[in-house]
Amino acid sequence: MRSSLRTRLVAAFIVATLVPLGATLWVAAALLQRSLGYATTNELDRLSRTLETTARQLYQLERDALRRDASDGRAPDAQFAAADRASWPEDVRAFWDSGDVERVGAAGDGGNRLDLLRRSPQGVDVFRRDLAGVRLDALSDEFRRARALVEDGQSHDLRRGFTRALVLLMVVVWLLSLVPLFLIARHVSEPIRQLTDGLTDFAGGDWDRRVPAGRGDEVGRAMDAFNRMADQLQRDKDRLVYLTQMTSWQMLARKTAHELKNSLTPIRLTVEEILARQPAAERAFVEQATQIVVAEIETLERRVRAFSEFAAEPAVAPALLDVNAAIDERLALLQPVHPGTSYERRLDIDAPAVYASGDLVKSILTNLLENAAEAAGTGGCVRVTTRRDGDRVAIDVHDSGPGLSAEASRTLFEPTITFKKHGMGLGLSIARKHALLSGGDILVVPGELGGAGFRVTLPIAPPRDLPS
Repeated sequence: MRSSLRTRLVAAFIVATLVPLGATLWVAAALLQRSLGYATTNELDRLSRTLETTARQLYQLERDALRRDASDGRAPDAQFAAADRASWPEDVRAFWDSGDVERVGAAGDGGNRLDLLRRSPQGVDVFRRDLAGVRLDALSDEFRRARALVEDGQSHDLRRGFTRALVLLMVVVWLLSLVPLFLIARHVSEPIRQLTDGLTDFAGGDWDRRVPAGRGDEVGRAMDAFNRMADQLQRDKDRLVYLTQMTSWQMLARKTAHELKNSLTPIRLTVEEILARQPAAERAFVEQATQIVVAEIETLERRVRAFSEFAAEPAVAPALLDVNAAIDERLALLQPVHPGTSYERRLDIDAPAVYASGDLVKSILTNLLENAAEAAGTGGCVRVTTRRDGDRVAIDVHDSGPGLSAEASRTLFEPTITFKKHGMGLGLSIARKHALLSGGDILVVPGELGGAGFRVTLPIAPPRDLPS
């Protein structure tokens, strides 16, 4: 199944080329046999010998004519003095060094003239005769090729040899063409197989399944689209699971707040009534006990208000928002509260506006910056950065505090109840819910200052599906 596309491509090539290949072989063999029928080895042998005799006779006639011209007192065409021997041409120097009295040979472009070199008392005289376009060197080459063909034809069956060579050549070319075909088939089918496997695994529940990307063709774009779809679906699934859990926690918080509120009010009134009815002699002790009870009741009432706020559904009114301006505004409010903490801004001035609810974003920033300042403490540092990340803007908040343990990182965004002086343990869960309602999210990232690090991502355009 995995190789079906590759097999079909190879089979299609074989079927599509076998018929033309057979027809080409038949036509080529027929034409070769017909062309070879017009000449025989004997005819080629007679032709080559006639060519040799003609060339030899022409050479002898022209040589004798050149010698007669030189003997009849014709002036040399060129003279080379012995005193200038160092500048002589190579052929003239070779003739002089040989000790010959006279030498005749073909010269010029392809042997189109005859040169007669004759020794004289002054040096070397050169007489030349033009052959009127006849090239002796070319005739010699043609004769040698003809003789080679004759000898080859005499030792082999020429027609059968040509046919075999043609068949072998075409078969080799056809087989070699299968190599790039297999490579192309693999290049085409392999990414489709990977995409099919990825879709199958993803549909089977492997939400982390991705396929290799980086190709620039249509298949590569489909693989990139699958990876983007898988990332989006995984984000949507995580958001849906978290918001579903938040809904359950909110229902529990709403019921708990209602029950606690109903119980705390009569307890406070009863304790205050007891204090009012006590005689003066016992009033000091009872008043002290009453203050303790009332203080604890007020603490429980703050928890109740926190539960009510957690259970409430915030208004979502998304609009374009300048995140850098929102960060500057939050820092201006928080710096007087934490004068011993230094704030480092690394804001991207080119960061685009985000599409989110201003109130929710400010609530997120307040929570993260407040937590970072408390973790950093006096003399500590909080770093805030912004940058564009694809179709989102990333806001990072880092502190120089002690950092987070692995266990704390896993349950960081789950609602918990804490009895710290400030905070109820619901801030980060509320902040993440606000980020999800805005089409973004909050993630834990490695801290740049040795402490904790958080990243808020917000969309720069209206998301197609915002959770409600």
